[in-house]
Order: sequence, then structure tokens, then C-alpha cells
Amino acid sequence: MRKVHPEFAYQARELEGQIEGILGDPPDHKNYKKMVEALRTEYLNGGGIDDLNMMAFALVDVIEFHDPKAAFADAEDFEHGDPARVFGAATCPKAEGLLEALEENHPDLARQAIITALLHKHPRMWDDEDTSLDRLAEGDEGDDEDDYSDDVATDDFTGIFDQQED
Repeated sequence: MRKVHPEFAYQARELEGQIEGILGDPPDHKNYKKMVEALRTEYLNGGGIDDLNMMAFALVDVIEFHDPKAAFADAEDFEHGDPARVFGAATCPKAEGLLEALEENHPDLARQAIITALLHKHPRMWDDEDTSLDRLAEGDEGDDEDDYSDDVATDDFTGIFDQQED
């Protein structure tokens, strides 16, 4: 299991929710396909929405990874990474020119979108950092308790609420 940056884990979960939301219940595959094709067309033409999740949504069904380890290596750092390494780890044979257009027009955002799509497609290959309160409290001896000997408010504090003028 590889650890990934918490933002990548979040984005992968968001992508799952977005896919389910657009498919709907019952699933409307025709609408889903129209949405994805519209996004891909925009990105192929050099435009498109500058949104990581939308870009990952456009990629997720057509992207293939011939070197997932290279892309996973970049998943530990959300902000800074090597777009060339990530782009080199993937292909889009079902959407020719898409990766090239993204690399030319949105290299850093597309790097993040490719990694997000990878995490979505391979959920058992990664693990995000546990930031739950229980996990964060492990090993905490409670040494951050206040040092006040009594719970009485000070005169300075109570004076704030005093309505009488001097």
C-alpha cells in the first residue's frame, strides 16, 4: 500500500461521488457519455474547465496506465511534482490527443487529474493518511490542559461585560 497526499485521497473520493451523481439512480449512461464527451472535446480544443475533478472525470474512462508506479510516486506531493513522469506513465488510446492537449495547456493541473484518475481506478493500491480525531489523539497524554488552578474568570475578563462606566 502506498501513502498518498490527503488532497489526492479527497479528490479521488470526490471523483467517485461525481461519477455516481452524474450517472444518477437509475443510471443514465447516455447522459453520462454526453457529459464526458463534451468535456473531452473542450480539453482537446485547448480550453475546458480549470477544475481538477472535471479533468479527472474526462480522463477516468479512457486513461490507461502502463507504468502506474511512476504515477504513484508523484502521489505523495500534491502541489509539486513531475508532470513529464506522470504523463509518461499513461496513455489514452480511446481519446487520441487528449493527454497531449492537457500536457500543453494545463500541465500541472492535468498531472493532478491523472493521479486522481489513477487512484480512482486502483483503490486497493493506496491508502490515505488517517486524520480522524481518534488517530490524532493517539499518544496524547493530555498535557495541553490549561494551567489555571481554578476556573474563576479574571477581573480583566469580567470587566469587558461590565456596563457601569467609571
